[in-house]
Amino acid sequence: MDEFAGRVAVVTGAGSGIGQGLARRAAQEGMHVVVADVEHGALEATATALRDGGAEVLSVPTDVSDADQVEALAASAYERFGAVHLLCNNAGVFQAGVVWQRTLADWDWVMGVNFRGVLHGIKSFVPRMIEGGEPGHIVDTSSMAGIMTVAFSGPYVVSKFATAALTECLAHDFRAQGIEHLGVSCLVPGSVDTRIADSTRNRPDEPPGESQAADHYFVADMLREMTTTRGIHPDEAARIVFEGVRAGRFWICTADSYEPMVRQRYDAMLRSELAPGAQFD
Repeated sequence: MDEFAGRVAVVTGAGSGIGQGLARRAAQEGMHVVVADVEHGALEATATALRDGGAEVLSVPTDVSDADQVEALAASAYERFGAVHLLCNNAGVFQAGVVWQRTLADWDWVMGVNFRGVLHGIKSFVPRMIEGGEPGHIVDTSSMAGIMTVAFSGPYVVSKFATAALTECLAHDFRAQGIEHLGVSCLVPGSVDTRIADSTRNRPDEPPGESQAADHYFVADMLREMTTTRGIHPDEAARIVFEGVRAGRFWICTADSYEPMVRQRYDAMLRSELAPGAQFD
């Protein structure tokens, strides 16, 4: 897919961060934009800014961990615009912690958004995109933490590995089924200036207190410092994504450290060793 003007983009997690950057870029490319987010105020702020810039926008509050809400998002997008050409399954949250110390509620929350949110997007939109027969592309947001591992972040890393594997399987299924009008990319961002470290603001249940989850909060503090001081702007990440879609790349990474880190990981695997913990900047 290399032509965007006049076509339709759907972006989840569009209220802030990379999702907001993707929505802005889609509008700049002349696309009609469907924006979704669980944070209603942030979502409406994004939609208003896009409309003020001249874009045609549909705003749909959506909790991507809820399959019915994602199905309603897809139905609304097709009712309004009749097609979807670019699907960005981008919504995500951060949950760190030592593997055996995090509660099942912690795991359920992060897997529900980061993995099942992408799965729900695929199940609701891809059959419609296949039936529509028009050129299109699916971009699923994983992370550098979805291809390399690190200590103290088990729930997040596992969810992002699952997303990367799901996206690879989707691409293999398209190839095996002879579906050539749809492309697939896995976005693996490095450090981007977002509010990912403050994800618990949107957690539906009571987030753990610092005394019960120090293994989460000290990592969140490190992540907050890394993203705000060293992270690229979300608009730059979005530019890289659209370039990657145009070029038909499967892996889209925003960090120069991608290649050496991948080599280090797989060299360690070939030696049957555990690779060093990753640094994602």
